[in-house]
Amino acid sequence: MPSARYDRCVARIKLIWQSKLVLLLVLPFAGAGVVLQAHWWAVNSWPVALWSLGLSLLLGLVVLELGAATPGGAFAGAAITASLMFSTATFTPGERLAYAPWHSALMPVLAVFVLADISTRLGREQKLRLGTAERRQGRTAAQVAANLGVAGLACEGVTQSWLAGSLWFAHIAPALLLAIGLAALVEAAADTVSSEIGQVLGGQPRLITTLRRVEAGTDGGLSLIGTLAGVASAGIVSAVGTWALGGGAAMFWICCAGAVFGLFFDSLLGATLERRGWLNNDAVNFLSTASAAAFALGVLAVLAHR
Repeated sequence: MPSARYDRCVARIKLIWQSKLVLLLVLPFAGAGVVLQAHWWAVNSWPVALWSLGLSLLLGLVVLELGAATPGGAFAGAAITASLMFSTATFTPGERLAYAPWHSALMPVLAVFVLADISTRLGREQKLRLGTAERRQGRTAAQVAANLGVAGLACEGVTQSWLAGSLWFAHIAPALLLAIGLAALVEAAADTVSSEIGQVLGGQPRLITTLRRVEAGTDGGLSLIGTLAGVASAGIVSAVGTWALGGGAAMFWICCAGAVFGLFFDSLLGATLERRGWLNNDAVNFLSTASAAAFALGVLAVLAHR
């Protein structure tokens, strides 16, 4: 076993507690949110409950069948997707709801999955030689939570209600506040695509902190082609999410900008804290999506006080 790969394996084992912490931060809230919202929607508009639970479960089964995730990863993805679908459904008491599941967070989640799956499968043999390929069993529950968890937490009804009721965001349209969670989703896609494409087509990357050339797959390494692929994927998921959630140009550009910020923040964490063995990949991914959401939140705060 190459020493670099061996060192990475040892580091992952030592920092496994960080992956468990990410799960603890995400899954209890996502699970509770799904149960509570499923009950509320079942009482007020049962089609929303049926579509959200049914489609998220179907997505989990498809992911499991394709080998893109472990059973735990598929379950975590289904739970977070259901939470996101419930959080982005709209309802006005006394009015008949014509629910369209494609006008929910399901669509950007699907875009993230498709882009991540394609880029992960691309050049798998080369990645195996480098020792950077994803496990054949697919992504674990911790990996899924690290990539989708911040989006789920940011779009939760409690979070959105708190933001909408805050004086800071009193003049921001409620739909635009969803850009905070969408930016986290977009960053997850951009980071995955950038890393996976960069390892195959990017050539020898440069470390973000020193600009010195490093081996492909090195934490914190950036390549021009990989970065461009990440930015392009950010544009795709932002466009899909903006259309699905009924946002405008502001939502699109905020999400794109947040994702690009998170993409570089991810590389910075990789080149510093992850290479030193202080953070594992799940923690880096979680913090990077959080940075994208924080960037979007900051932009909205500026817009609210112009």
